[in-house]
Amino acid sequence: MTTSGRRRAEADDEYTEYVRSRMVQWRRTAYLMCGDWDRGDDILQRVLTELYRSWARARQADHLDALVRTMLVRRLIDERRLRWARVRLGAALPDVSRAFADPTDRITVVGALRQVPPRQRAVLVLRYFQDLSVEETAQAMGCSTGTVKSQTAKGLATLRTLLTPTLTAN
Repeated sequence: MTTSGRRRAEADDEYTEYVRSRMVQWRRTAYLMCGDWDRGDDILQRVLTELYRSWARARQADHLDALVRTMLVRRLIDERRLRWARVRLGAALPDVSRAFADPTDRITVVGALRQVPPRQRAVLVLRYFQDLSVEETAQAMGCSTGTVKSQTAKGLATLRTLLTPTLTAN
């Protein structure tokens, strides 16, 4: 094997290891942002393809996780603009995480989250499901920290409005 072939094989192994170690987190993020496992997987696959094509340059990034998170958020927001994204093929709501003790709460919150506008939903997922800071969220979304704060406040207000009838009924 030539030196360049060996370097390429090493880079492929590094890429594979990196992706495997973060796949579960990225799938969950994609699902929470778009509300559909299949669409989330399709979007994530496109992001991973872009990442692979630019791996030689991307792996040199100071904050590779932040770079990939930004790619994912932007792809998810852009995907909402596509015409086919409005087609719903199924009504079943898949399991999202083990963060909720009561499955009913999980279904209720994810259902409400699906009704939040895309940018607000992206901020809420990054801040509260991915535990990113305001600054990290702003970087991932390509916006200011003030925008993150205002979108967070609006998103939480929307969620409260959507969840209040459910919470008072229990």
